[in-house]
Amino acid sequence: MQSTPEPRRMIITVAALTLTAELADTPTADALWSALPMRAQAHRWGDEIYFSVIFHAPLESAARAVVNEGDVAYWPDGPALCLFFGATPVSRPGEIRAAGPVNVCGRITGDSAMLRQADDGAAVHLSKAPS
Repeated sequence: MQSTPEPRRMIITVAALTLTAELADTPTADALWSALPMRAQAHRWGDEIYFSVIFHAPLESAARAVVNEGDVAYWPDGPALCLFFGATPVSRPGEIRAAGPVNVCGRITGDSAMLRQADDGAAVHLSKAPS
């Protein structure tokens, strides 16, 4: 009998806020996991925080521009990681829209809306959660 692998969890710290995200089983999530830990500076774009990352991944076939609240996504044009917690300046009513197609590579497991407290320029730290 084959056992299910433990989910890969990432700790996201933005200023004094700490959240956990569970990574998907995708090539982009694999690249992100391998690049951890990393530090960056947060940029706000509506109810999205994005920041430069130290890895590159191609646009995946499942990439999309409309995402869900709590999604963690990689934007190849940055390259940047995006944390979505509400509407962006290009969102239409009832949706959350990225600036362009993104690879959704994880999901915040707690209340992503707490990211509204984070300021532009806040320090971001990503690390692997202890298993």
